[in-house]
Amino acid sequence: MSTFGQLLVSGLAVGGIYAIVALGFTLIYKGTSVFNFAVGNLVTIAAFVCWTASAQFDLPIGISIVMGLGVSAFVGWLFDRVALRRMIGQQQITLIAMTLGLMVFLSGVSMLIWGGRLRAFPPFMPAGAVSFGDIVIAKDLVISFVAAMVVVAVLILFFQRARAGLAMRATAENHQVAQAAGIKVKNTFSHIWVIAGLCCGVAGVLLGTVWRVDLALGEYGLKVIPAVMIGGIESIPGAVIGGLLIGVLEKLAAGYINPMVGGGIQTVFAYIVMVLVLMVRPHGFFGLKRIERI
Repeated sequence: MSTFGQLLVSGLAVGGIYAIVALGFTLIYKGTSVFNFAVGNLVTIAAFVCWTASAQFDLPIGISIVMGLGVSAFVGWLFDRVALRRMIGQQQITLIAMTLGLMVFLSGVSMLIWGGRLRAFPPFMPAGAVSFGDIVIAKDLVISFVAAMVVVAVLILFFQRARAGLAMRATAENHQVAQAAGIKVKNTFSHIWVIAGLCCGVAGVLLGTVWRVDLALGEYGLKVIPAVMIGGIESIPGAVIGGLLIGVLEKLAAGYINPMVGGGIQTVFAYIVMVLVLMVRPHGFFGLKRIERI
């Protein structure tokens, strides 16, 4: 039981970081109908910019974090204004191809600028571990989970109370109706991409703190695909719950299955679960069931 509890808590802690990346992914799809494969690059860029500012230029970690978040938000804004806005009205497969192209391009740029070796942030979180009975978890992972959940709570309040958040919700429901109500839909698209960039930026900084900074952080953009598909690709609560679930599934697979079969079963286990869930609920647990009549 202690092993299960350890894996469960560790999975939830990691899943909290997955949740905010999944949230950014869902915001983009729900608001702009773009299935964005390049979301992981925003995570990578934020982590590398923060590391560069703190380790290379000796800037205070607070300023470095703000710079990382700012650059990831700016790149998200560029995605919309330079690339995807010109493709409004195109087929979904064309938009997917564009985001795949952006993913490959940004991965190459990141490799060119920073190379492939591992980096580490200057330590700024408390060292050591926290014990809950037999369960032991690192303090930086606990802090990262709390930070991720604070971001989720702030975004939920933003979408429920703030005028800009309500405009984004209206735009996500129906672009034409939102425009008829006086909402500037194209500007709202930019706001959505900026917020998604900030979410990915927070995840990049947290992942860079908990583990290391390298190009492999971009893979977390692909890891959240099972999260959003299981939770429901248009559901914000589903994205959060899906992210937490994927974190737990990975840890359980690593703890119970990997010792028996070897290899990186935890990497593909989330996709196996996704396929099984979609066979039963094609729209996910919290997604909208849409029926198209021909």
